[in-house]
Amino acid sequence: MSLRVALILVFAFAGAPLTAGAGPPTVAPYVLPGGLRLLVRDDPNAQVVTVSIQVRSGSRYETPATAGLSHFVQRVMIRGTAKRSARQIVESAEDLGGSIETSADAEHAEIRGSALATHADALLELAAEIALSPTFPVDEVERERRLIMSQIQTRAETPFALGLDTLTALLHGPHPLALPSLGQRASVERLGREDLRGHYRRVYRAESMVVAVSGGVARDGIRRHVERLFAQAPPGEVDEPSPSAPAAASERRVLDRPAQQAQILMGFLGPGIGEPDYAPGKLMSAILGGGASGRLFVRLRDDRGLAYSLGMINPPRRGPGSFVTYLATSGENVERAEASLHEQIDRFRTDGPTEAELRRAKAYVLGNLAMDRRTNARHAWYLAFFELAGVGWDYPERYIGALEAVTAADVTRVARRYLQRPTIVVVRTRP
Repeated sequence: MSLRVALILVFAFAGAPLTAGAGPPTVAPYVLPGGLRLLVRDDPNAQVVTVSIQVRSGSRYETPATAGLSHFVQRVMIRGTAKRSARQIVESAEDLGGSIETSADAEHAEIRGSALATHADALLELAAEIALSPTFPVDEVERERRLIMSQIQTRAETPFALGLDTLTALLHGPHPLALPSLGQRASVERLGREDLRGHYRRVYRAESMVVAVSGGVARDGIRRHVERLFAQAPPGEVDEPSPSAPAAASERRVLDRPAQQAQILMGFLGPGIGEPDYAPGKLMSAILGGGASGRLFVRLRDDRGLAYSLGMINPPRRGPGSFVTYLATSGENVERAEASLHEQIDRFRTDGPTEAELRRAKAYVLGNLAMDRRTNARHAWYLAFFELAGVGWDYPERYIGALEAVTAADVTRVARRYLQRPTIVVVRTRP
């Protein structure tokens, strides 16, 4: 049995006990009359159901003046609807044997909930109510504002988070992906209830909304129920911003902060989801910073003792993407650690990976993908996320094939293209 076939079988049966006579989960895609996209993964073995409602929102759709608006909106949406208060929303979800919550990232915002499969209709009703009739109570707006301001302050006082936010801003320059999802103190202080309501009305539109349902459900019944619940969703779709692409920079910034460990972050722009270099880029990231067998971990931590922790971050983005390697070290080792990090990146650009490293990286990436999709909650998220990203809900299966086809020469080519002219942030220790 090939690795590809084995992983597809893992995806098909993950998260559910096998029952004699029950078939594997299947996915049915629908486009409802208003343009809303619905994806139903019916798993006859599952006793739970998860719904993920995603819209195009996040820092990609913000400006410096509105930084954090998407996150702010998501936090307040769940704090009251036309029918229920914040407490009643929580209690209603718990009555269904589950929970419901909201979040926002760089390129999407989500309402997600889970419940016992027997309560699937009620869960969808609760999620649709939050999506279509939030009231943005004034007292809840102010309460969430205070909490967000506290989170922003905490990130500014946490060396790694500060370094990552600083690097992201430098790396993306004028592109809105440079903005932190939490927002900035000045912008969050200025945003008012009408700003939140206006942003909500712009992004929660039928043609920009994806609803994914995964669990023990009947697809036709779910389709009819969702069509009825979202019949009043406003038509249209989100206006896509078209910012100038950030240019690869070569900048180094040093910050001094009171901390026990120094942080070194080195970043490069990268490919977006679905681009030809995306799969080899993921494997490159795993070869360099994937777990304890990653090249950087072995060479800098095990062999030279220069790092407490390190790795590489390559978040899924529609583009531009990024590769960020990070290293925590002692204050006296900052210069040696930074020089050694440069050395390893330069050597990788020249030599590329060994065949053994490539095999290990493929197992690491494919294994993590399979493990991450063991639950209905993650299945629903994946379906909605990739459909919203424009590459299709079935992208993970095509992605598996792309990963398997990557050669060492592909990874070397990607390294030579992207791992040049790094942007660097060093957070040094200060007594």
